[in-house]
Amino acid sequence: MRVLLVAPPGAGKGTQAEKLADHYGVAHLSSGELLRQEVKAGTEIGNTAFKYLQRGDLVPDELIFEMLAERVIRASRDGGYVLDGFPRNLRQAETAYHTTKHVEGIELEAVVHLNVTPEELRRRLLTRAEREGRIDDSEAVVTHRFEVYVVETEPLLAFYRDRGLVLEINGEQDEQQVFSDIVRSFERHRVAHRQ
Repeated sequence: MRVLLVAPPGAGKGTQAEKLADHYGVAHLSSGELLRQEVKAGTEIGNTAFKYLQRGDLVPDELIFEMLAERVIRASRDGGYVLDGFPRNLRQAETAYHTTKHVEGIELEAVVHLNVTPEELRRRLLTRAEREGRIDDSEAVVTHRFEVYVVETEPLLAFYRDRGLVLEINGEQDEQQVFSDIVRSFERHRVAHRQ
């Protein structure tokens, strides 16, 4: 399995990515979680990324590629991956797409798009902020993250639709139903593309 999850902040990408990675026995590569680990460890990548994360802005492409490139290649060789949060903009998607042409067996099989209304997303994020105290979940940062998502990340969907990779999933259902729908859609997609 080589899958990317695309959804606005708070749609449940991380939860579903973990469930899928566990179900298929592949790596869960969350750019956000990996960046938070880099920040906590005080690495060069983490120190540079911190100011972007605080504002809710996207971390520069070169930092993301530096952090993820080897992990994606290694995961592909070990059976696959579930990407969560990368690529996050059209430039990253195009660069990753062209890179996969030179490294066999790492290209995406599908892109899962979780659909959730803005009202539900805001409710989820503000609840998470209270529960987990994440720096990127304050009211002002949440609003900014939605704006960044619309401008930077939504265009990915057209890019991947043109390649026949997007699986549309209702992300407002309960967690288990969302997971079941993803697995069912992915398996149908996988069978259809083998023929």
